[in-house]
Amino acid sequence: MNYSEYNKVVEIWSDQLFRFLVKNLNNKQKAQDITQDAFERLWVNHQKVDFDKAKSFLFKTAYHLIIDTSRKNTSITKYQAEAQHLHNNPSINENFDLQEIMQNAIQLLPEKQRVVLTLRDLEGYSYKEIEELTQLNESQVKVYIYRARLFLKDHLVKLNVFVHEN
Repeated sequence: MNYSEYNKVVEIWSDQLFRFLVKNLNNKQKAQDITQDAFERLWVNHQKVDFDKAKSFLFKTAYHLIIDTSRKNTSITKYQAEAQHLHNNPSINENFDLQEIMQNAIQLLPEKQRVVLTLRDLEGYSYKEIEELTQLNESQVKVYIYRARLFLKDHLVKLNVFVHEN
């Protein structure tokens, strides 16, 4: 890949990569940092990466950077995060914002489930594309998506019970 092709990749894929990262990290600053890191790694490897494979390289790199970031920040378990969310929002019924509730619930998912669910349901990638980006096989991708959806369903049912009890 040459300099002009690299600039074209930045122009084409930077916004979509950033949106993918924001949805997975729920933190714009971290998403900006990882976006920049992914493009930096692409530039370092620009002579080894074909223009047609740049998107795959970027999303694979971002995926691995998300996992690295989450490993560094594993001090709060998903249950502690859920308890903290409920504690900070005792009157979900009064401030009902479905998008915020869904985003918070998605953040409680294990990393791989969150990534594949985001790629499939929010970004519209096919199972095959997700398989290529995450280096998981298609059946693993489907299982992670199924488990993520099941968790979200159960979580939202619990929140509904919580709202109706208050």
